[in-house]
Amino acid sequence: MRRVLLASLATALAATAGYSALNLSSEADAAATLPPTHAKFDYQIGGAYTPPAGVQVVTRDWTASPAAGLYNICYINAFQAQPGDEGSWSSDLLLRDASGKIVYDADWGEALLDLRTADKRSRIAAKVNGWTNTCASKGYKAIEPDNYDSYTRSKNLLTASQAKSYLTLLATYAHSKNLAIGQKNTVELASSRTSIGLDFAVAEECGQYDECGDYVQYFGNNVIVIEYTNSGRTKACSAYGSTLSIVQRDVDVSTPGSSGYVRKTC
Repeated sequence: MRRVLLASLATALAATAGYSALNLSSEADAAATLPPTHAKFDYQIGGAYTPPAGVQVVTRDWTASPAAGLYNICYINAFQAQPGDEGSWSSDLLLRDASGKIVYDADWGEALLDLRTADKRSRIAAKVNGWTNTCASKGYKAIEPDNYDSYTRSKNLLTASQAKSYLTLLATYAHSKNLAIGQKNTVELASSRTSIGLDFAVAEECGQYDECGDYVQYFGNNVIVIEYTNSGRTKACSAYGSTLSIVQRDVDVSTPGSSGYVRKTC
């Protein structure tokens, strides 16, 4: 989901150590193919359509089919339930406050998933990994698990450590299916990418909030940038247009022909 309302977090060029971390660290990882860097990219999580000419990498929802002949990333809402989809989850896997009320992401109307125990993380991962299976069977090359930063919206009920432990389960499983896995946003945890097993980054509005360099520090050029404003795109393109994959989309990530459709590149 678009984290358009993220506040600015903490730009440094990638050091040699940062680039060495790009090497996949196990035999399981070695089978995963990373997205090509500095590639023409399109973000289609709001609906699949014929990619514009020249596009090499596309992200689509896990329920959609991949685009033929391109590198396809499979979007999964891994840390929150889709709007109105609470009923598809076991009641105890939805995060609840002290009064028993479900905790929601107020911006998107999504119930947060409860990552507080190893058992719950395992049960949630089992369901999400089923979606990863679907991605693999359809021919996707990578997954993009969204809402890694749900702990920041959890009323202090979840921790960054719990989020990392859970994402490690997803990364291990993705690699077992020969899929790469991307870190979605959450730049403050980018330094943990190697220990978790993350292969690339998908950064929304890093140009707008001067965060692109922070991703580059840990992921090198394996960073896909999505901006939602002209100013953000201009800043990202000015600094990283020759090295990173950058696209501007409309906030709703709509399809061509829709009144709000926007797609611009460097």
